[in-house]
Amino acid sequence: MFDERDEQRNEGLTTATLAGAGEGKVSEPGAAAVQIDEQERVAPLFAGDEAQHLHARWDAIQGAFVDHPREAVEEADKLVAATMKRLAEMFSEERAGLEGQWDRGDDVSTEDLRQALRRYRSFFNRLLKI
Repeated sequence: MFDERDEQRNEGLTTATLAGAGEGKVSEPGAAAVQIDEQERVAPLFAGDEAQHLHARWDAIQGAFVDHPREAVEEADKLVAATMKRLAEMFSEERAGLEGQWDRGDDVSTEDLRQALRRYRSFFNRLLKI
């Protein structure tokens, strides 16, 4: 969840900074389609209270635009950058947990691998939802 420490840690962080940090390429969708259950498709990336906090910050920025347009745009950029950074942190944590499920050498059953693949699919679909 975002709090004042996050805001201080993200000071000076912009979307331009984050754009320069990306390394991956987007690949073409695979030919094989997998059945996705509805719960996986609609699960939000951010918990309700964290999402509400982000929306409240956005509303405040948008409301300030009339009186201070440049500052509002700068704050919007910072908020988007901080949100992207938080999303990257969440992805890293999720990936580490998933990797721990299947990266145990030969001691992994097909069922464990199937469950890991389902969790990767769920997280991937959540990423694409935004």
